[in-house]
Amino acid sequence: MIDERTRDAFLAAASSPDDGDLPLAALLVARIDYREIDPAPWLARLTRLGAVATARLERLGPAASVHDRIDALNRLLFEDEGFSGNTARYEDPRNSFLNDVLERRTGIPISLSVVYLDVARRAGFIVEGVNFPGHFLVRHRTGPVSPDGPRDIIVDPFHQGAELTEADCRQLLRRHLGTEAAFDRRLLAPAGKREILVRMLRNLKRLYVSMRSFPQAREAVDLLLALDPLSAVDLRDRGLLSYHLGDDASALRDLERYLRMVPRQPAEGRSGDEPAEHEQIWEYVKALRRRVASLN
Repeated sequence: MIDERTRDAFLAAASSPDDGDLPLAALLVARIDYREIDPAPWLARLTRLGAVATARLERLGPAASVHDRIDALNRLLFEDEGFSGNTARYEDPRNSFLNDVLERRTGIPISLSVVYLDVARRAGFIVEGVNFPGHFLVRHRTGPVSPDGPRDIIVDPFHQGAELTEADCRQLLRRHLGTEAAFDRRLLAPAGKREILVRMLRNLKRLYVSMRSFPQAREAVDLLLALDPLSAVDLRDRGLLSYHLGDDASALRDLERYLRMVPRQPAEGRSGDEPAEHEQIWEYVKALRRRVASLN
């Protein structure tokens, strides 16, 4: 499991009122693969990028439009610095580790958005993350939140900072969720720091499980549970990962707690050869109890 020092530092960064702690928390996530990583040098890279962005936006002058500022930020990150979406190896876990993204200049939508958000913040340009289904985005506010106010500007850091119309967002949604997916502007709601970190960690958990890299998957779940100790699905997943790793005591503890939190599912709507998840987990618990008892 993730070490206590990293878990505590991660939770402190994730829970602080300062959105500037997002990169620090993301760099601590990288300790899943890079045990001794020091966040300081990587934060210094972001500081340098922020200073360059500040100078460029200041040169535009106070009359510059939001689009002018977006263009300046895009030129810095995607032309001068060479950040781009990793379409060739999208499922590479390194795309989710901020140190790798800063070093290799490539990543997935959410990790590139973390870079974009932090550099813009350091330059005094107010932007927000957007937890859009299947593809993380960034939004520039163009006015107060109001149904009758001007539309916000949606930017896709994975595609060189392209500005997306509502029609583009509808198409993006269909691409990820299918042609019947219904678009709702609430899908463009802002994502806070914790939501961003949860999404990064869930991506990593999925990738590591698909690779059968169960130790790393369990550490991703450890950090998810640091953010939300009452997440039943993460307790279940950590218990099952511990089971596959032969850590019977930890598996039993998590799965018993999961059963206490989640009520038994009704039998309606499932065939007799498809036991409810509650019953499947109960079978794991019985087997684990026998194993643990045999060791005493």
